[in-house]
Amino acid sequence: MAEKLAPEKRHAFVHNGQKVFEWDQTLEEVNMYIELPKGVPTKLFGCTIQAGHVEVGIRGNPPYLNHDLTHPVKTDSSFWTIEDGEMHITLQKREKGKAWSSPIQGQGILDPYAADQEQKRLMLQRFQEENPGFDFSQAQFSGTCPDPRIFMGGIRSE
Repeated sequence: MAEKLAPEKRHAFVHNGQKVFEWDQTLEEVNMYIELPKGVPTKLFGCTIQAGHVEVGIRGNPPYLNHDLTHPVKTDSSFWTIEDGEMHITLQKREKGKAWSSPIQGQGILDPYAADQEQKRLMLQRFQEENPGFDFSQAQFSGTCPDPRIFMGGIRSE
């Protein structure tokens, strides 16, 4: 049932008509996807993840991305991989349940409607996690969706 509440599609950050990256999120992580240029050996690509900053690039060159993150992450459980010509960066949220409007501060921010839809999806993921025997995939909210981090006592920690 949890897979029914997974992100349906990736959000794209496009700058000057060129896709810079795509991204999605769950209660616990933000995922960034970067299509790598063809013809460059994958071992030359690198990524540095800091608590509030990310850098991506080809070693020996200025970074392709060199930006502050919208919110802090856990560096010990954040990581990156390359598969099929795409870099996948998994950023572990420091605040579980926090709805991010973009991974990169000030870049590609979701419009208010899309941000509200993300918050609703994260709230339903929270309900699903807390009540595994129930299916919340068809649930709907009337009005504004509450913040999943604090609604009804907040997210339960392990």
